[in-house]
Amino acid sequence: MEIQINAADILLYPLIYYAVISFISFFLTVYDKTAAQAGKRRIPEKVLLAVGILGGACAELLTMLLIRHKTRKKKFMVTLPVFAVVHLAVIIGAFYLVTLSMAQA
Repeated sequence: MEIQINAADILLYPLIYYAVISFISFFLTVYDKTAAQAGKRRIPEKVLLAVGILGGACAELLTMLLIRHKTRKKKFMVTLPVFAVVHLAVIIGAFYLVTLSMAQA
């Protein structure tokens, strides 16, 4: 019995993960900004950075720039772009390897 898998199936789940983690990153960043303005309990910086390293760096960085939140913190303005570049390189590399292996099959 041969299992047939196409590139779309292989890439679908990582894309769903990336979409979910990006939404979570966006939500946490907006919540932290709102909490800061209201003087409420905030999201710890290490949580925001952890979500960034887990895949939400692009969304988190764009959200921070759009709502002007933590843009003066070098910790975020240096690490999030690095995480984003690494994530994009991994995604492009994975896509390349999957399409290469599918072409050889």
